[in-house]
Amino acid sequence: MKNLVILGGGYGGMKILNELLPDHLPDDVYITLVDRVPYHCLKTEYYALAAGTISDRHVRVSFPEHPQLKVKYGEVTGINLEENKVLLKDEEALCYDDLIIGLGCEDKYHNVPGADEFTYSIQSIEKSRATYSILNNLPPGSVVGIVGAGLSGVELASELSESRSDLNVKLFDRGDHILSDFPDRLSKYVENWFDKHNIEIVNNSNITKVEEKLLYNHDVPVHCDVIVWTAGIQANRIVRDIDVEKDKLGRLTVTPHHHLPGNEHVFVVGDCASLPHAPSAQLAEGQAEQIVEVFKKRWKGEQLPPFFPAIKLKGVLGSLGKKEGFGMMADRAITGRVARLIKSGILWMYKYHNG
Repeated sequence: MKNLVILGGGYGGMKILNELLPDHLPDDVYITLVDRVPYHCLKTEYYALAAGTISDRHVRVSFPEHPQLKVKYGEVTGINLEENKVLLKDEEALCYDDLIIGLGCEDKYHNVPGADEFTYSIQSIEKSRATYSILNNLPPGSVVGIVGAGLSGVELASELSESRSDLNVKLFDRGDHILSDFPDRLSKYVENWFDKHNIEIVNNSNITKVEEKLLYNHDVPVHCDVIVWTAGIQANRIVRDIDVEKDKLGRLTVTPHHHLPGNEHVFVVGDCASLPHAPSAQLAEGQAEQIVEVFKKRWKGEQLPPFFPAIKLKGVLGSLGKKEGFGMMADRAITGRVARLIKSGILWMYKYHNG
């Protein structure tokens, strides 16, 4: 019997399960999925959970059930590549024949003093719940500072303006325009939306320090009753501690077949893998499909192709509350109601297919 261990039930891990089960798993291969929570979480919707516009159950999808699948709830504390073991908190180590690392990412604080201690996060469901709790209990007129005006920061700010229009939301961005990875047209569209909804954008900001209820922009203190950090990510700490080749964000270098160089039994999927594209759910699922192809060919004794086709990403969509949105689809910019409807439809299809 062989044990395929998957660390993390995120988009990549879930896609691998759905591709292998129920018909593509040999009788002598068993899967052990390790995760801290007993369900798959829709991380792309954490901003709405934190803002309070959706409930916890809206971001949960059950893991599949299968006699050759065991779901183990636990916290990974380390990976021993030499002994083929996964170390777990307060439990015995888990042995594997093949391992898929999909532990996701965490906030990157860029060495800003106090940022990790005095800010809230939406990088995990536990942290998003805590952020919701503190935001929901703020009195009217409170100031919420959001650091980082990428997709997560923009969606959180817009959703919060609908959920709590009585709050003063300040969005701190280091560039001249928010959404620096998008075309200027989209950035200006979102900035106009923010202006209409009384969200303050602080451009060319430089957060130098964070204290309790104080954000230092260019060393000038700015009072904020709550500060939420959305200014960058890095690979999970467990991954960063593995003594193998990594990129500057701590993500693991992988071969064209998505395993570690020199170790064809350890695969990396999602935010933990060093890839030319920005991390996304689409990218993780594209990787997962190719990893499954590797396993299928190995189990059949077939030769692997030297490389797979490039993973095609369909686009990026963002929400501006419940009625408007923005994004890029096939290199075409879309805004307004249509963008929001497309995003809602994609989310519904994902939940319907997996649930």
